Amino acid sequence: MPRQHYRLLPDATAAGTRLDQYVPAQVAELSRTFLRKIVDLGGVYVGGRRVRKCSTAVRCGELVEIHLDGLPLEIFSLSPELVLFQDRFLLALIKPAGVETQPTPARYKGTLYEALLRHLHNPYRPLDQPELGMVQRLDRDTSGVMVFSIHAKAHGALTKIFTERKVDKAYLALVKGRPDADAGEIRSHLGRSRHGNKMMSVQQGGKEAITRYRVLESFADTSLIELELLTGRSHQIRVHCSEQGFPLLGDSLYGGPSCWQQREIPRQMLHAASLSLTHPVTAASLALKAPLPEDMATLLAELRRTSPS
Repeated sequence: MPRQHYRLLPDATAAGTRLDQYVPAQVAELSRTFLRKIVDLGGVYVGGRRVRKCSTAVRCGELVEIHLDGLPLEIFSLSPELVLFQDRFLLALIKPAGVETQPTPARYKGTLYEALLRHLHNPYRPLDQPELGMVQRLDRDTSGVMVFSIHAKAHGALTKIFTERKVDKAYLALVKGRPDADAGEIRSHLGRSRHGNKMMSVQQGGKEAITRYRVLESFADTSLIELELLTGRSHQIRVHCSEQGFPLLGDSLYGGPSCWQQREIPRQMLHAASLSLTHPVTAASLALKAPLPEDMATLLAELRRTSPS
């Protein structure tokens, strides 16, 4: 089912009806079984509050909202092979593409944030709330390394490392065409467009964004490039690559092709490949790396196979 937002206003005749009976009676495509799954994800609101029980009774004049994000209904959980590093203070992991980093109107359960809380939950101390500090984000369809603080002693120190840019972040991207130079630096100020959820370079205002890139491989009409972020602005790589004339494959929001060489590309080909920093508590050097995800690795292998030598 595609992304949707339903708004229903119960009248006096519906007052007291269970939520999972009222909604299917109003919207035929939302079956009772399907609605229960959406409630479990956290995509249903009554009176502006997220509800977690299908038995919730609707009230006359109290708005019922259902948010659907069009993503699979399976709930993401953090499996052991995704954990790169964990001690008392930090947890580093490989974020798969297609997983929201933070809760959205359409889902709380199964986001990376909620999956981490479940991973950190201590069954022997069920009333203790896990400590979790988020200092970075990756777009839903970007994969790769992320690091979190999981102890109060690490929260402020890790935030300081990121705000003072004492972290090295390297990304890999498959882009349309080829940059004019084999290496370069892109500087601009990024601000949000008035139209949609897009970012763009602006002449006045905005926040400084600096991206360095290096061409690793070139094919007939595609390139594999490595990018280093000196700042961490929203959509920074995607905007800079697009505005320089080499948009990311699959990044339809910023002009990248969603179909390439007769292959459908459902998400932007961007991967946070490595993250290096000093441990905020122990001062140990951490070099965290994530291998290319299967979809990018397969596409890259196909490009190598079919491109003239």
